Amino acid sequence: MPPLTEAEQRLLLILARRALEEKLLSQPWPDPPEIPPPLTERAGAFVTLHESGGLRGCIGQIEAVLPLYRTVRECALGAALCDPRFDPVRPEEIARLRIEISVLSPLRDSQPDEIETGRHGLMISLGSRRGLLLPQVAPKWGWDCTRFLQEACLKACLPQDAWRQGARVQTFTAQVFSEAGPEGGLASLHDSASEYRT
Repeated sequence: MPPLTEAEQRLLLILARRALEEKLLSQPWPDPPEIPPPLTERAGAFVTLHESGGLRGCIGQIEAVLPLYRTVRECALGAALCDPRFDPVRPEEIARLRIEISVLSPLRDSQPDEIETGRHGLMISLGSRRGLLLPQVAPKWGWDCTRFLQEACLKACLPQDAWRQGARVQTFTAQVFSEAGPEGGLASLHDSASEYRT
């Protein structure tokens, strides 16, 4: 999948917001416009909700199971209602939310020395445990590669050195875009890799 155009990004953001408004405000929307072919391709994605500059929910689908536009709608609802770290979003909060979408490339097995913070996201897995961190997390917190690996292990509820002890290390890139504010529109776009491809 090549990088999404600005129009395709806008449509995904609109569909994510519509999903929240339909569910939480019982506000029906007309049928969406025709979905362009890139958004009907299967792809993994995460939807992150921000409120007043803070995290309000984040849920994703790693595997490319559903068409991208459906993945985004389902993840938007999951971020609002099913993130165990937060109470469900209340109807009166919707107008204050800013939606961020991360469209994921496929996972690939990687060696620790191949990881570039700010470019790669990480998934660490061992047995049934796995932890994922999006590419934008390491720069946000100023983590180097070692700290990024440790934090991914901790998210998987594994010892922080599990990446040295046989845990599987996988990387991915993401195309990340968000609303400029609750009123919609696009913020400045940032990709974790300029050569983003799936």
